[in-house]
Amino acid sequence: MNHDFDVLTAARSWRVERAEVPTPAEVVSEVFARDVLTLEQLKARLSKPAYRSLRATVEQGEPLNPAIADEVALAMKTWAMERGATHYTHWFQPLTGSTAEKHDAFVSPNGDGLAIAAFSGKELIQAEPDASSFPSGGLRATFEARGYTAWDPSSPAFIMRHSNGATLCIPTAFASWTGEALDLKTPLLRSGEALNKAVAPALHLFGASVGTRVVSTVGAEQEYFLVAEEYYFRRPDLVMTGRTLFGARPPRGQELEDHYFGAIPDRVLSFMTDAELQLYALGIPVKTRHNEVAPGQFEIAPIFEPSNVAADHQQLLMQVLSNTARKYGLVALMHEKPFAGVNGSGKHCNWSMSTDAGENLLEPGDTPHENLQFLFFCAAVLKAVDEHQDLLRVSVAGASNDHRLGANEAPPAILSIFLGSELTDILDRIESGEGGRGPEAGLLGLGSSVLPPIPRHAGDRNRTSPFAFTGNKFEFRAVGSSQSISFPVTVLNTIVADAVQILTADLEARLARGLGLDAAVGELVRETYAAHKRIVFNGDGYSEEWQREAQARGLLNLRTSVDAIERLCDEKNVRLFERFGVLSERELAARQEILFDIYFKTVNIEGETTESVAQTMILPAAVSYLGDLARAGGSRAVRATAAEVEAATDELYDALQTLREQNRALGGDTVHEKAHHMRDAVLPAMAGVRQAADRLEKLVADAHWPLPSYRQMLFVK
Repeated sequence: MNHDFDVLTAARSWRVERAEVPTPAEVVSEVFARDVLTLEQLKARLSKPAYRSLRATVEQGEPLNPAIADEVALAMKTWAMERGATHYTHWFQPLTGSTAEKHDAFVSPNGDGLAIAAFSGKELIQAEPDASSFPSGGLRATFEARGYTAWDPSSPAFIMRHSNGATLCIPTAFASWTGEALDLKTPLLRSGEALNKAVAPALHLFGASVGTRVVSTVGAEQEYFLVAEEYYFRRPDLVMTGRTLFGARPPRGQELEDHYFGAIPDRVLSFMTDAELQLYALGIPVKTRHNEVAPGQFEIAPIFEPSNVAADHQQLLMQVLSNTARKYGLVALMHEKPFAGVNGSGKHCNWSMSTDAGENLLEPGDTPHENLQFLFFCAAVLKAVDEHQDLLRVSVAGASNDHRLGANEAPPAILSIFLGSELTDILDRIESGEGGRGPEAGLLGLGSSVLPPIPRHAGDRNRTSPFAFTGNKFEFRAVGSSQSISFPVTVLNTIVADAVQILTADLEARLARGLGLDAAVGELVRETYAAHKRIVFNGDGYSEEWQREAQARGLLNLRTSVDAIERLCDEKNVRLFERFGVLSERELAARQEILFDIYFKTVNIEGETTESVAQTMILPAAVSYLGDLARAGGSRAVRATAAEVEAATDELYDALQTLREQNRALGGDTVHEKAHHMRDAVLPAMAGVRQAADRLEKLVADAHWPLPSYRQMLFVK
């Protein structure tokens, strides 16, 4: 096979076609949220009592009134059909990490040989998909198929379009017949309510009115790679596992640092524009697009939204990117580490808390030193992250993310918080009792009279930190690019609720003893910071020195996901989730079982794919090339090349036998035992096969090599 022809095919598989693109004014006035059933849309379609009731549920968390269901269902059906929808689905997020949907037609026979369009309140509120094939972690037996989806009115219904029509999607929670959560949304909603109940009393101490509600907000950046379809479907490893299991390092990678923020190729920019218009129509507020660090890597980022809606939108964003890329002869890769030796991809969760009046509780005031409320909540986050490092690590656990953490600008597996120089200085001064002001942020001069001075931020950025304060939010950088953000945010909401609740009780006790608010908060922040400042680290998270220092500080270093998952059901974690009503002990144990199972299956698929590709594609290519060399004669160059290829081929064969044995062994009967076997035996055996194969790739003639190379996949756009 001539792979130069593959390069030409990949490069020529798309050509610019002029499309009608809305003007910016049309995007704002006509396109944005066009396919979303907003409260404003419903206001014109519902009676005033029904609208007020629904709005109270969405905005104040009031219980849903079932009496309005039929009226809302009629309005929803009418709106959806006006926009071309022929079917509806309860759209939910099972414990697979992706989404699920079962479509039902609006069309219903009426008994007279005709049909009507029907959609009832009962069909809106509840559906019953077969739950037997979704992960349950032992919550139910396989033969127990009953599961329920329940409408989540806090996340708006939307229209998903395809080439031949459209479907009304209704965001829902998913639970078993016994009422236990089988999804990612239900715990997220519970954690949001727990956070509100914990933070509202604290706000009252700072003067907020009774009835103030608090939500967590998230803006999740999405990194991804694009490869030409021509290459993707010639790589069984990419198709089967989402990442390349083989691939020699190309002469050029990201070392020139010329891709980051570089000019976006026209083909890619056209894809981005197409995807963004679809996302705007779904009400997803994407704001930023750019080239990322690695060749072929890109990023898209939305602005802040309530965490439940943001989690739904993240799932939709990945779906839209994947579907749209194919229109341009590309495939979008969401895997955390699709290519070895260059940057992996994350999904940085920018997390904060906001009141229903729009006040960001992690926004410093004009004088952060005197901003008691900000310092109180900042101290709560420090306490939460320090005490629950294990849970945050579990929340980003996965076989794919293990390849990314700690490598090529991804944060390490050690949890720490970057605060920046000014905020750290403020807290240090509070702890020491110095008070006063630290260094002013001031203005940053740029050394040219034609360039204006710009405000200097209070702290620099730190790309090696897994959890960084970035001015008015904390950026959880350890989340993987293919992950749903729901569980990481569930953990963040819950652990911060716990910390705020404890600190609020402490603050109330100090106030009851007669301390003024300033003095009470000052004491509390000083003591909390002193107790938890070990979690603060502003330096290089990649350095060996930090590994040693973190150990001396007593911080956890859960290097692999298996190490982390084992901690999930520790007694302190069970008590935490049960106390806030987020997850029961059974629900938590089920999630641990599922995480082990997914880890095992992921690596098992990778191991078997490695074996298959090496045995049926790479080894035959090496043998074929050896045959060519044997027929080429006995010159010194041929003999030397043949000897080198033969040695590498034998190395591959021996490594392949080891991998084959480990793939067959599986390591035990339970998913816990199998996960350990995958980590301890299969992954090292895969690495041995890859090492020999990648050596061969640099020796075997291109005409014989059966796989598109990194050079082709990363640079042909």
